[in-house]
Amino acid sequence: MTTTVTEKEWVNRYDKEIPGSIDYPELALHELIEQVAKRSPNHVALEFLGKSLTYREFNQSVRLFANQLQAMGLKKGDRVAIMLPNCPQGVIAYYATLLAGGIVVQTNPLYVERELKHQLIDSGAKFILCLDLLYSRVMKVKEATKIEHIIVTAIKDYLPFPKNLIYPFIQKKNTGITIDITYNERTHRFVSLLKKGSDKVVPVEVDSESDLALLQYTGGTTGLAKGVMLTHKNLVANTIQCRHWMYKMKEGQERTLAVLPFFHVYGMTVSMNLTLITGNTLHIVPKFDVEQVLKIIHEKKITIFPGAPTMYIGLINHPEMKKYNLTSIETCISGSAALPVEVQDRFEQLTGGKLVEGYGLTEAAPVTHCNLLYGERRKASIGLPWPDTEAVILSMETGERAEQGEVGELAIRGPQVMKGYWNRPEDTKATMNGEWLLTGDMGYMDEDGFFYIVDRKKDMIIAGGFNIYPREIEEVLYNHPDVQEAVAIGIPDEYRGETVKVFIVKKEGTTLTQEQLNAYCRENLAAYKVPRKYEFRDELPKTIVGKILKRVLIEEEKEKKKLEQKTS
Repeated sequence: MTTTVTEKEWVNRYDKEIPGSIDYPELALHELIEQVAKRSPNHVALEFLGKSLTYREFNQSVRLFANQLQAMGLKKGDRVAIMLPNCPQGVIAYYATLLAGGIVVQTNPLYVERELKHQLIDSGAKFILCLDLLYSRVMKVKEATKIEHIIVTAIKDYLPFPKNLIYPFIQKKNTGITIDITYNERTHRFVSLLKKGSDKVVPVEVDSESDLALLQYTGGTTGLAKGVMLTHKNLVANTIQCRHWMYKMKEGQERTLAVLPFFHVYGMTVSMNLTLITGNTLHIVPKFDVEQVLKIIHEKKITIFPGAPTMYIGLINHPEMKKYNLTSIETCISGSAALPVEVQDRFEQLTGGKLVEGYGLTEAAPVTHCNLLYGERRKASIGLPWPDTEAVILSMETGERAEQGEVGELAIRGPQVMKGYWNRPEDTKATMNGEWLLTGDMGYMDEDGFFYIVDRKKDMIIAGGFNIYPREIEEVLYNHPDVQEAVAIGIPDEYRGETVKVFIVKKEGTTLTQEQLNAYCRENLAAYKVPRKYEFRDELPKTIVGKILKRVLIEEEKEKKKLEQKTS
C-alpha cells in the first residue's frame, strides 16, 4: 500500500487536553506497575468480593510468583498460559510472568478440550495456571502439549473469611464436580508457591519495542485460532493512549468495575492495565451477573465501567434497577459490538455519566478509535482515531486511499499494532501491508475525520461481546458423520446483538435431530459459540461453482424478521 496520511483531519476535533502525539516510556509493562507500588504502597489495588490487596501486597505477590516461575525453570520468552475467570490470581500471574521474562498466553476458561489443545500446542506453553474446576480438562490434553508445570488455584483462595470456607460447598452444589488433584513436583498449588517463594527475581532485560509480552489468540477465517504477537510497547502504548483519552481520570481516586474478562484483550487493556498503571482500584468480578454488578456499583461507588452493549442493556432493563444508585459512574467505554443509540441515551440518563462507543481489534491491543468522552461525539460513529494512530479507508477497487465518504476497508497504523501472528508468516503477510493493519472491516470517514463501520468484510459474528467465526463452527459440524453440508450465519438478537444460526443438509438416510446436533456442538465448542438455532434443509443456495451463498440466507432471515415485526 502506497497510501500515506499527510494530515490527520481528526486531531482538530480532539479536546484541547488530548495530545495528537504522546511520548511513550521505553519501559516494560510490569515496570509501570512497580512504579505505582512505590508511589502508593498502601492504596488498594485489587478488591475481590470483599477481599482487598494494597499495591504493596499486590506487588509482593507478583514478585513471589515470578520467583517461583524462575525456580521452576522459566527462561526469557517461555510462554505461560493463564486459564482463569477474573480473579486476583490471574492479575498476579499476568504481571509475574512478564517480570520473570515470560510471555503471557491468555486462555479462555470456557474452551473445550479441542480448543485448549490447539492453543497450548500452537503457543508451546510450558506452564499453565488454571482453576481447580478446569484441572481435569487440562490433564486430558497435557500429553499432547509441552506443558511441564500445572499450577492450580481456586476461587476461595482469595475470598475473605468466612466466604472462603463456605464457597467450596456452594461450588460443589452448583457444579457437581469433585476436585481430586494430586500435588507433586509438576503440579502445584498457587497459594503454596507464594508462601514458599522469595521476592528475589533474577533481572531480565526487556526491549519494550521488540520483546513480546502477550500471545492473544483470536479466531480466523480458517477456523484455527491465531496467536497475535503483542509487544510490551504495544500494550504500554495502548494503555497510555487510553489514559490520555480519559484525561479526567484522577490517580488514586477512581474505582473500576472489572467485569469484562481479562482473557479478552479489551478487558485486559481498558480495565486491568489502565486501572493499575494509574494507581486506581480494580473491583474484580468473575462473572457478569446483573444484580451483583448493580450492587457493587451502588456499594463501592464505581466511577469507571468499561463494558459491552449487552451489559448496559442488562442493567437498564433490570426490574430492580431503581433500588440502586448508579450516579457515581463517570466514564464508560463500550466495545466488542455496536452500541445502540437508545441504550447509550438511557444509560446516561440513569447514571449522569458518559457512555461512548469505541472500536478496536485484538491485532491492535485493541483500541484504535473512540468517540470523545467530554467533547463532540457523533451517533453511530466509532469516533476518532487515538493519538499517534493513523487510519485510512482503502478503495476496494484500487487499494489506494478512498474518497471522503466512500466505503472501503479500514486500515490502521500506530504503536499499538501487532508484530504479526505467531508462527504464521502467510497470515501475517495477508493482514499486514508494511506497517498497516488491514482490519477486514468496511467503513467510511466523514469530512471531520469521524469513522463509521458499515459492514464486516469477514464473516465474524459478535454475540454478547464475544467474537465467533462461522468457519470454525462449520468445520465442527462437517466432522459430524450425519452432516452433508453446513453453514453458520449471525442473525439479530435483541440481547446478544447477534446469535448463531446454522443451516444443515443431512446425509441421505440419516435421522439426525436438532437435539443430537446441539449436544454434539456443546461437546466441541465453547458455550458462547454453540448455535442457538438450527434449520434443516434439503439443499442450500449456491453459486454456479458450488459456493454456498451466505448472503441469500442472511437476507432470508432479515425478511423473516420484518414479517414477524409486522405481524406482532
